[in-house]
Amino acid sequence: MKNIRFRTYIYWGITAIAVIGLSVAFVFLMIHIDKVKAYAGIMVDILKPIIYGAILAYLLNPIYNKTNNAVEQILKKNKILQKKASSLSKMAATVVSLVVLFSVITGLMWLLIPQLVTSIRGIIDTLPAGLANLESWIMGLLEGDPANAQMAMEAYSYISYYLEDWVNTSLTPNMDKIIKSVSSGLWTVFVSGVSSSVWSMIITLKNFLIGIIVMVYLLNIKEMFAAQSKKIVYGVFPLKLANKLITEVRFIHKVFGGFIIGKLLDSLIIGILCFLCLNLMNMPYALLVSVIVGVTNVIPFFGPFIGAIPSAFLILLVSPMECLYFIIFVFLLQQFDGNILGPKILGDSTGLQSFWVLFSILVFGGMFGFVGMIIGVPTFAVIYRLTKEGIEASLKKKSLSGHTEDYDGLDYIDEEEKNFVKATKELK
Repeated sequence: MKNIRFRTYIYWGITAIAVIGLSVAFVFLMIHIDKVKAYAGIMVDILKPIIYGAILAYLLNPIYNKTNNAVEQILKKNKILQKKASSLSKMAATVVSLVVLFSVITGLMWLLIPQLVTSIRGIIDTLPAGLANLESWIMGLLEGDPANAQMAMEAYSYISYYLEDWVNTSLTPNMDKIIKSVSSGLWTVFVSGVSSSVWSMIITLKNFLIGIIVMVYLLNIKEMFAAQSKKIVYGVFPLKLANKLITEVRFIHKVFGGFIIGKLLDSLIIGILCFLCLNLMNMPYALLVSVIVGVTNVIPFFGPFIGAIPSAFLILLVSPMECLYFIIFVFLLQQFDGNILGPKILGDSTGLQSFWVLFSILVFGGMFGFVGMIIGVPTFAVIYRLTKEGIEASLKKKSLSGHTEDYDGLDYIDEEEKNFVKATKELK
């Protein structure tokens, strides 16, 4: 009995120390949050090649696996190559993955960059005339309302002055950098951004090339990494908890893999459809607008509308009526994507209700920007599932129902009989 009590005291003592230690650490982090962010930024910069490689490996993993399995099955039928089937199939899968990666990068550069440069050049050249046409259209629209016309023109003057200043001081000089970089073969300007210096482009190129090497290593030794990770989990944690952790990791992989890869495919299809439809409608800047719509479509819920705002403004400078047609088209495209194409590709990969999708995008987008808006939905889906399982496990220990519908209209639960007493219609 004394030993049991002694163990209980030790358990609660260690728990109390751990809680106090975590609380102190949390307060310390909040006080020195700027320093923590700075150190975290330094670590991210150091680990960028690993991050790039891990992301590329994760995205190319389905292609690698399918190629590896197909080649291995073919080689196993050959008695001479049967012993080397595993190594040869991995080599073939690696080559195919690299070919796909470089084909995508080269194709995007060859097709998009020259036309994007041409489109942006056209915008810069026609901007004054477009602003003048827009001014005339606004004046004609508000011709019979002098008060609102004056307010609209004041707002227009401020916006047009800011836009022209931004084009002349920021966009045009960087466009020269893009053209020079493309002509000299420094394609990394597309990765590092138009405002990057030569040194930062070199660093980005170095990180990306090392990332490709890391990707190759990860693709070929991922089975060993998975086995080592499972070995560590089963060695550190109790068997029941270890099984639970392995199951949850599989769920996380399923949610993230299905959502991100599916969303990329969905956005590619939407971008191509947008380009084809805009060409049929003879819309200006079809390629540039399609790229904007396709890229922003990666963001759930808000993506099409975020991409539509700058795109509509570009078209507005050319023709207000075409801008109206474009807005209607984007709305129809978003309905097609949200109700037909998206569910067909993604299915119910997250299991979240619409409100929680919106909530996760707002929260993670506010915390981590564009990347947070992309990963927010699958991340919150994992948090939602873990919270749900924890609550249902707690209810099970209390011999209570884990079904949400049983709590609809609940007034209270009888403490002795554990009966669910529903509220009457008058109370509800």
